[in-house]
Amino acid sequence: MTAPTPSDAHGPQGPILGHLPLNDFATVVRSAPLVSIDLVVVRNHSHILLGQRSNRPAQGYWFVPGGRIYKNETMQQAQRRIAESEIGITPDLLETSLKPQWLGAYEHFYADSFAAQNAVTTHYVALAHLLHVPESFEPAHRDAQHQAWRWWPLQQALSSPEVHHFSQSYVRDLQQPRVCK
Repeated sequence: MTAPTPSDAHGPQGPILGHLPLNDFATVVRSAPLVSIDLVVVRNHSHILLGQRSNRPAQGYWFVPGGRIYKNETMQQAQRRIAESEIGITPDLLETSLKPQWLGAYEHFYADSFAAQNAVTTHYVALAHLLHVPESFEPAHRDAQHQAWRWWPLQQALSSPEVHHFSQSYVRDLQQPRVCK
């Protein structure tokens, strides 16, 4: 993920601290849950945008765009950063036209971690937001987290073993919203 833009470089508690030194981040992953923003991007109420993950956890699976919230970064700043850095949605478009809708809070437990170390698991608390995009929308670029982007018909995404079950839970909830995840 890219660093916040200069105008977003400070959160309510001071400078946004994006990338931690690798050893510090590994300690956090071993010791605590990570809080993330997931973007459930849908067009025509029939297709979901999924990226094929390059990195652990969920490496090789098709997954919604998303990422962790950085220290001192507000949820809104994280949402803007992730939308822009992963799929090219500008903050202006996100806030004026797309207006993300709250989908829910989800817990994701993975048997592995970014470091591929034995017995190191990953726990995310994912704050999911729904984005309805125009039919013409295509992701602007690939980022370091994804090998490719693809629009999946909702029913195909729900049944494919290539789509991670955490992303499938978003599709299920689009069809039957629930209060708690």
